[in-house]
Amino acid sequence: MLFSAEVGNTFPLDELLQGLFEVSLTGIALYKPIYNSAGGEEIVDFTIELLSPKAQQILGLPARPTETYLQLYPHTLPTGVFDFHCRAFTSGQLERFSVNYQGDGLDNYFHLSARRVGSGLLVSFTDTADQSRTAVEQALRASQAREQAARTEAETQRNRLHHLFMQAPAMITIFEGSEHVFRLVNPLYQALVGKRPLLGKPIREAMPELAGQPIFDLLDEVYRTGETFHATEMQVQLDHDNTGGLGQRYYNFIYQATRNLAGAVDGILVFAYEVTEQVTARRRVELSEMQLGEANEELAATNEELTATNEELQSANLEILTTNNELERRVADRTREAQQAQAEAERQRARLERFFMQAPAAICVLDGPELVFELVNPGYQELFPGRELLGKPILEALPEIAHHSVYRTFRQVYETGVTHQETSIHIPVARPEDGQLEDRYFTYIQQPRYDERGRIDGVLVFAYEVTDLVRARRHVEHSELAFRTLTNAISNLVWTTTPTGEAEYHNEQWYAYTGGTPAQTNGQGWMSFFHPQDLPLMQQHWRAALATGNPYQVEARLRRADGAYRWFLVRALALRDENGQPLRWFGTNTDIHQQKELAEALALASKKLATSNKELREANAKALAANLQLGHTNEQLTRINQDLDNFVYTASHDLQQPVHNMAGVFEELKRTATFHDPDAERLMQMFEDALGQIQATIQGLAQVVQAERLAQRFPTEVVELQPLAQSVMQSLRSQAEAQQAQFELDFASVPRVVFARLNLQSILYNLLSNALKYAHPDRPPVVRVSSRITAAGSPLLVVQDNGLGLDLARFGPDLFTMFRRFHDHVPGSGLGLYLVNRIAQQAGGHVEVSSTVGQGTTFRIHLPASALPTE
Repeated sequence: MLFSAEVGNTFPLDELLQGLFEVSLTGIALYKPIYNSAGGEEIVDFTIELLSPKAQQILGLPARPTETYLQLYPHTLPTGVFDFHCRAFTSGQLERFSVNYQGDGLDNYFHLSARRVGSGLLVSFTDTADQSRTAVEQALRASQAREQAARTEAETQRNRLHHLFMQAPAMITIFEGSEHVFRLVNPLYQALVGKRPLLGKPIREAMPELAGQPIFDLLDEVYRTGETFHATEMQVQLDHDNTGGLGQRYYNFIYQATRNLAGAVDGILVFAYEVTEQVTARRRVELSEMQLGEANEELAATNEELTATNEELQSANLEILTTNNELERRVADRTREAQQAQAEAERQRARLERFFMQAPAAICVLDGPELVFELVNPGYQELFPGRELLGKPILEALPEIAHHSVYRTFRQVYETGVTHQETSIHIPVARPEDGQLEDRYFTYIQQPRYDERGRIDGVLVFAYEVTDLVRARRHVEHSELAFRTLTNAISNLVWTTTPTGEAEYHNEQWYAYTGGTPAQTNGQGWMSFFHPQDLPLMQQHWRAALATGNPYQVEARLRRADGAYRWFLVRALALRDENGQPLRWFGTNTDIHQQKELAEALALASKKLATSNKELREANAKALAANLQLGHTNEQLTRINQDLDNFVYTASHDLQQPVHNMAGVFEELKRTATFHDPDAERLMQMFEDALGQIQATIQGLAQVVQAERLAQRFPTEVVELQPLAQSVMQSLRSQAEAQQAQFELDFASVPRVVFARLNLQSILYNLLSNALKYAHPDRPPVVRVSSRITAAGSPLLVVQDNGLGLDLARFGPDLFTMFRRFHDHVPGSGLGLYLVNRIAQQAGGHVEVSSTVGQGTTFRIHLPASALPTE
């Protein structure tokens, strides 16, 4: 029974429940399930039977609302809160749930716990509405708004670019992946094969008639090397009307590799236009010129014959006249055909010029050795608003590039004929309003232009500006750097994995703790650092998390750099995209070794207590022997209780400062940092959860120990003094940096001792933190920590500071008294020196103190000879 008869008489149940409702600092609600109308067991809603005063305050509702739960809070369906209530009622077990609830007039972070009671559901919940908004929370809200605006702008830009591609006067398509899958096809490109479907298909499947032609090999080569390919008047045979026949058409086209943010080739952009009429016209002109030459040769031969046969001239005069008329007609026909071909070529040239002027990309043609702007399309002119380009040499139009590599490559292309390409190159360009240089970034191709004799007479440029893309990429890199800095600033072990579970990042604390390297840890290598007995359960839970996307949590032992294993709570959450698919897993490892040891010690104490009770019951018949045994047992329990009290003070006192330091670092980061990474909100939540978990652990530790009366002290082990002291200094880092404190360590004489690690850590922490708290205001603190062997052969630990000092003549007798303090200008509990002295005495040692007011204090902790490790 929960209540004894005596308690029930003192606290009547009805009054007790009423009192609990009224005094509870958390909201309490009583819900009654509503089942579906078909009479089944499916819960479709809840009625709200009663709300406590605190619940009424949090929700802004009366004690008994008339609306149902889902009528008031429909947003609980997509957030999983309603399912949590149904699950708690169905299982009959205590369930807990945390959620950042933004909807139905609420905007807070809630912690909920629920359990079925009778035919109803009892729910307890808290929120953060009565706490002030932190700077980081406000920053995250603003970041969310900026993120949404950025996404809207990005979508608008994407739609605009897609519209430009669809309206472009050239054939444009985009291939994706090594199989060259059609991901974008504009109408002119689709017209190549009529209504034949292309989107989503590899080109080898969509256009099988290209087999045996160079197209497939060219695409594979561009994807493999990333080098742009230019084709001029290449014949491509396609089944244009899907009847089985192959057309004979000619095209100019460009295959340009596209790259992802990592710089790897992920597709190919195709920019093409048909030149069949131009090729045909040129060939007709060439044929006409050839025929005209043949006619001229024939006429010359005829004239020679006429000269040689002058005697026959008179008789053949009529025939010759007829022949000359025929030749003149043929020459006239050839001349007319040549003029028509020339007119067709001019029409094609004008059409090509129109295409350049209407193309969505920036295109210009530079003529002659001075690189004069011969042709500038609107897209290129927009790159340099307010400047007159056409007809000017490039250095006159753009004088700021005279000493830039872009001008040198222009000269190289003109002089060597070798095409040059740049990606995201930085080019400072003068602003039209004030002439100041502005950082801009461009991707372009410089290609030589040839005259009819094959000589270089200019340079063709195809370019587009990528300044916004470069800046966005730098923002991403800055966010990644901020994330790594944040994770390296906290004491938890932080890691991330790919969506499939491959480890890709661990923070510095991980490597410092495990002694591993990235090569040993990334991928699946992290498993080698965990205890082999714990790996099967870890892998089972990890596979389940990857399959379902649910949070990952497991307890496992992690190997320290010195080979020792400690228990950790391993947790991970998935960051998801807009479709709910995991993008990355964020995880933390929290040291719970003390809690695990405490739980084991409690279990052992319970077992021993049960055994003692059994022995006492059996010994009741033996009066004298039983009394002696009982006295011995009481003496043992008294001593154990004293040790447990010391442990409670040690744990609660020593763990508070590191938690406050972590919270201070985190609050400072939230106050000063600005995050643009979409991962920031979830990451911040993970850190706040970790801090809350640590604080809850400290409180729970004191409560559990006081309730169960732990019957075992910490075990001794070989402790390395240098890493232990550095760990304590790390926990005091923010305070030490603020005071410009210096720590000097010297453990050469005694580098390690056999002692309870946590007790030795408590001694160092209390003495070092006191040295900082009671520092002299006129000088930075200097703290020297050393070890040596005494004349008696026992280890000695010395902590010396240059602080305020103590009046030992006045305070010496009370120096180690519990709750006794000798300086009141800084906060404290008066437990530190008591704990140091108590721990030393329990280990068989003692503490000596020497101090001079205004100069400093020296503590000498004498440890027993057994504290020296044996070989």
